[in-house]
Amino acid sequence: MSTAASQGTNPASPEPATSAESAVGQEFEVTVGPVAHGGHCVARSEAGQVLFVRHTLPGERVIARVTEGDVGARFLRADAVTILDPSKDRIEAPCPFSGPGRCGGCDWQHAKPGAQRRLKADVLTEQLARLAGLTPEDVSWDGTVEPVPGDKVPAGEVPAWRTRVQYAIDAEGRAGFRRHRSHEVEPVGHCLIASEGVSELGIERRTWPQTASIDAIAASGSTDRQVIVTPTSGGRLPLVELDRPVSVLRAEEQRGRGGESRTVHRVHGRPFVRERADGRTWRVGAGGFWQVHAAAADLLVDAVMRGLTPRKGETALDLYCGVGLFAGALADRVGERGAVLGIESSKRAVEDARHNLADFPRVRVEQGRVERVLPRTGITEADIVVLDPPRSGAGRATVELLASMGPRRIAYVACDPAALARDLAYFAASAYHPRFLRAFDLFPMTHHLECVAILEPAAKGS
Repeated sequence: MSTAASQGTNPASPEPATSAESAVGQEFEVTVGPVAHGGHCVARSEAGQVLFVRHTLPGERVIARVTEGDVGARFLRADAVTILDPSKDRIEAPCPFSGPGRCGGCDWQHAKPGAQRRLKADVLTEQLARLAGLTPEDVSWDGTVEPVPGDKVPAGEVPAWRTRVQYAIDAEGRAGFRRHRSHEVEPVGHCLIASEGVSELGIERRTWPQTASIDAIAASGSTDRQVIVTPTSGGRLPLVELDRPVSVLRAEEQRGRGGESRTVHRVHGRPFVRERADGRTWRVGAGGFWQVHAAAADLLVDAVMRGLTPRKGETALDLYCGVGLFAGALADRVGERGAVLGIESSKRAVEDARHNLADFPRVRVEQGRVERVLPRTGITEADIVVLDPPRSGAGRATVELLASMGPRRIAYVACDPAALARDLAYFAASAYHPRFLRAFDLFPMTHHLECVAILEPAAKGS
């Protein structure tokens, strides 16, 4: 029953809002249904109320305890706290900090590695169908999420793949990670998915007074290590004593017109790390974007170039180009008679991209939002395009603009299956259809995956 606020005595005053009754802590015995996007599965209470349940697997019978939501709400969020009938794909979570109410970083620690990839494939299939009306056959996808070479490990083991880790620091100065949908910090003794280069920094083995968060970076293509320390509000940069020599930088939060913007100040060491991919070394400035899996950059470049099949003399676009990874790969393949335009919104990333691509005279990198900069360039045609947007996707306007330029192929690199599906629907409306799609398990133990879709004009793809 909802609890109503007491009525005021002034008849002219507005009626107070009714406060909803929280359902947090209620428990339901449920049979778990299919996996959903976001690291949980769908179940229903006996009354038909939808529950999004974490720490469970399809087909299991569990006791689900509500963690978020009100009585009578359209849906509730819950954790499986007791497993009554386990799935054959269930294992004991290898990480001691995983489980209901614990670290929110990994969604599938309790699932066998092969089962994790099947769950991700199910999510991608569902998103393609629901948001784009596409089947795996429509996009020439074999329905599998491919493991990264070297990541296939037996059940109960965890690949240490993550080269960039952001730690939250609790009130006692202990390093850890946020709990799911919470600001509370779960201190950890050791993160199993952190790469050896991150672990050897010893972030978890010391305390961090006056510190809000720490970014630990271990470059996969060099011995460069970097730690970015964000002090608490008004705090000072703590004395940093790590287990090996490392660049240390201080991050400050400064409020600008657009909201909070992060500014990084060099303390000592290089203000960048050197990554290695596609036979080249790439400078990545402090806080700049680079794939977090050590093998991801090479794997994605290979998938994109195989899909686009660049030809000598072609004109290519690399949109949301970051520090220039795909632009460099394109420039190398289209040759001296070809040309490449990269567009990136981050000023620091553009500086890095121009540095990284300085030996390619036919490469141009512009700074700004793609949908604003591209029309101003005067370019009305392109042969091939790499589209690597943020998690929110490219959007209808950008898709329509690209389709109007008539490229023979577009490579869409996506880190979110819902955004990919939405944009594929926009491409279909502009007569571009997928030639094929590949999905990669670049984020083991989590619900995330990466996709590469190659698109062509519909007449060619038919």
